[in-house]
Amino acid sequence: MALQPAAGARDLNPLEVDGNRWLCDQLADVYRQWGFTEVAPPLVERLETLNAGGGIHADELVRLAADDPLGLRPEMTASIARAACTRLAARPRPLRLWSCGPVFRSRSSDTGQKRLEEQLQSGVELLGADSSQALVADAELLRLLLACLRRLGIDDRHQPTLLLGHHGVLTALLDQVPAAQRTATRQALITHDPLSVAALDLPEAQRQGLLQLMRLRGEPNAVLTALEQQLGSSNDLVQLKGSIESIAGVSAEQGVRVQLDPSFQPHFNLYDGLVLKLVCQGRVAPLQVASGGRYDALVARFGGAAGGMGFGFDVEAIRELLGTQATVPEPPSTTLIGYAHAGLVRQALDALEQHHARGARAELLQQPCASEGDADAIARTRGCATCHWIGS
Repeated sequence: MALQPAAGARDLNPLEVDGNRWLCDQLADVYRQWGFTEVAPPLVERLETLNAGGGIHADELVRLAADDPLGLRPEMTASIARAACTRLAARPRPLRLWSCGPVFRSRSSDTGQKRLEEQLQSGVELLGADSSQALVADAELLRLLLACLRRLGIDDRHQPTLLLGHHGVLTALLDQVPAAQRTATRQALITHDPLSVAALDLPEAQRQGLLQLMRLRGEPNAVLTALEQQLGSSNDLVQLKGSIESIAGVSAEQGVRVQLDPSFQPHFNLYDGLVLKLVCQGRVAPLQVASGGRYDALVARFGGAAGGMGFGFDVEAIRELLGTQATVPEPPSTTLIGYAHAGLVRQALDALEQHHARGARAELLQQPCASEGDADAIARTRGCATCHWIGS
């Protein structure tokens, strides 16, 4: 009999479970205040859906042994976009949806073996805003992200950095590179790999320009100015500037640093507009707390007429950032129901349910006690505040 969980899976203790639940409840409350309603995408999906039109590499999908090509969801955006374009197609737009649950990814270990990676995710999707409303939708979700940080108490103590990019801006920059070199150039830029840039089969002046582009990140207005000089005026830059302006004041008040990086792209290649990643400084290393972006093309693959924008929180990364004790509210006191002999079990059960009827927490002692003092000692050992004793 195996005594350890599967590689990549975890056993959570009660404090960790309570901390995760508290964080999810806090986020859900904010989502509801902003008009979002909950959906529950399936844990198991067809691989065609999970692949998201090539946006998620097949090696990262956890496949199931089944007659149909099925797998566990690595994220929830594709499933929600599919549902929005099918079962929810008749609902008025825009759709404001939120979800919470585990996602699973396949990772290769240092030895090359496949292992499972489980993550608890909570996030939102705003679907159905057409291209003329994209700026408003992006601004709404960025402000919602900041509202969630306020509720969770993430502020300048955690050194939060909101990293923004734009798929269209990166594409425009890559269009200046010969077609045969674009894939390799894109990979080198988004992984910030100067050695790969130096090895590209490009004129020296162009390689130097790409190295400068790789270093072009930081204060948004300065980066936007540099991009306008390089690309000229474009709708993507106008939208990116508008999105940044929509959160400038609020982010500064909350101590959230906004950084613009034209070469930034999230891990999954789902997005074709604004992209984002929120990083905070953990006790040992930076922690990625949230990520997301605009995915109009993904919605179109499922037959949708308008696009979508969303983000997801890594709940357990937030719990690690804030500390388990900080994310577990003080639990209500519990009463232990103790009794002197087996003939009093029925009375003990009646007393137990009387406590429950008053909305109080109570638990039953599983064996008789010789005295009330012994029952009190057991209550303290179990963390119960009081003992209700039923004597002979």
